[in-house]
Amino acid sequence: MYYLKCIECGKEYPKTEVLYTCECGGLLDVIYDYSQIDIKKEDFEGIALSVWKYAKLLPVDRKPITIQEGGTPLYKCDRLAEKVGVRELYVKHEGMNPTGSFKDRGMTVGVSKALELGMKTIACASTGNTSAALSIYGAKAAVPAVVLLPEGKVALGKVAQALMHGAKVLSIRGNFDDALELVRELCDEEKIYLLNSINPYRLEGQKTIGFEIADQLNFQMPDRLVLPVGNAGNITAIHKGFKEFNHLGLTDKVPKMMGIQTEGSCPIVKAVREGKTDITPEKNPDTIATAIRIGNPVNARKALIAISESNGGAESVTDDELVEAQIDLAQLEGIGVEPASATSVAGLKKLVETGVIGANESVVCVTTGHLLKDPEEVISVAPKPIVIDATMEAIRKVLY
Repeated sequence: MYYLKCIECGKEYPKTEVLYTCECGGLLDVIYDYSQIDIKKEDFEGIALSVWKYAKLLPVDRKPITIQEGGTPLYKCDRLAEKVGVRELYVKHEGMNPTGSFKDRGMTVGVSKALELGMKTIACASTGNTSAALSIYGAKAAVPAVVLLPEGKVALGKVAQALMHGAKVLSIRGNFDDALELVRELCDEEKIYLLNSINPYRLEGQKTIGFEIADQLNFQMPDRLVLPVGNAGNITAIHKGFKEFNHLGLTDKVPKMMGIQTEGSCPIVKAVREGKTDITPEKNPDTIATAIRIGNPVNARKALIAISESNGGAESVTDDELVEAQIDLAQLEGIGVEPASATSVAGLKKLVETGVIGANESVVCVTTGHLLKDPEEVISVAPKPIVIDATMEAIRKVLY
């Protein structure tokens, strides 16, 4: 009922092959025979939210490796909507997944597929969250995991997760793009299963964010979906999820996809502004948002197609702007996120200010990782504790 197809040359491959890109170098997509998939809105009633609630639209033919991922909250954020200047604003907080980021969705599908294909070891390059998810799902599946991280450029909370769950953690003297190049070569030569987002099966898990948003909004779709963009898998996957529900007649429209990057790492934003169909890689990306500090996103072509097809757009924000949005999320709505996550709200604010997004629009922002993923950054930007004597007089003095 599904197979792989190159988005560039159209070559097709059976689902039994272990490969990540076409022989022409193009990215692969998972293609389904939708005529064989019978889904109605009523089929979802009474079933708890989770990735595997949507198993009919996922490419796994075995019992999945799962730690109950998905089912993340969709918060209606009225105070933040008023400050930003939109009619209706929701935040889909993917930091509430089991490992603290959206990567769990892709990894439950990717690791399940690895076992289905008979692979014995799994690997990834990572800015942190992918390595955490890979390590934890590898532990659950009882398969060895190898992760390559750029030395000194990954938040300690994420490194700790990978180490604690038994992965072989290799810290390389280079950036994320160097790590990805190395791990792709390693997986090809050593027959290890690659689980970066260049793997089309991983993106299939991530598209369930789109399914859940539709489900949680009773299939009444927002005008816009705003989200951070790093390696560009998420914007690609969520757009595909929205398209599939629309194609199957479950929704009446596909939201405009708005990708947000930081000014120090924004190859996709630059490509959109220049009307290009591919990016010019950035050699030295730099931002406090370590999760999206990526200069050569592997899914750039897919992301640019998603933005174009949905009549969406892209915007960049400064580190100061994302920190302000991170604080707003925490102090106005009680939503604690890591720096990269806050780019969606910072980007929304800028898009409203510039008139790209209208005041009467409904918007969903995706926040991709939990605040505790990067506590060092939080400590550096938050007010410091007030040290006082252990007396009531001292307490009253600072309170009033």
